[in-house]
Amino acid sequence: MAKEPVLIDSSFYIRQARTGRNALHILPYLAVERDLVICGMVRCEVGRGIKDNSLRQDFHAAWDIMINVITDDRLWEMVEQTTWDLDRHGLVLPLQDVFIACCAKRAGAIVLTHDRHFLSIPGCKVALTSEELI
Repeated sequence: MAKEPVLIDSSFYIRQARTGRNALHILPYLAVERDLVICGMVRCEVGRGIKDNSLRQDFHAAWDIMINVITDDRLWEMVEQTTWDLDRHGLVLPLQDVFIACCAKRAGAIVLTHDRHFLSIPGCKVALTSEELI
């Protein structure tokens, strides 16, 4: 039986790049037993920071074969409701993080992230290391 899918957050890709590692190398290991998920926010946050166009095209090739979370009015309503609920409990989180968490929830995916904000989002499943998923 396949394990839950995983959506890799921007913070994971970015930290890998900052430490001189290519985050694409972990994808085949994750994909052995899990579907990989992507959303537009992660594509944009990560893609805009890639300086080398050849590397950017490598990322596009990987992202293009992942399950893409469709952005529609229902997703935005989920994001709005989630941010509203969190705000009322004194947790004002970055909109991007809440959006990514809602995409993961829609896909039934775990978020692989280095950003602890995700731990505060109700219903968001989080892995803080890739080792938790392999």
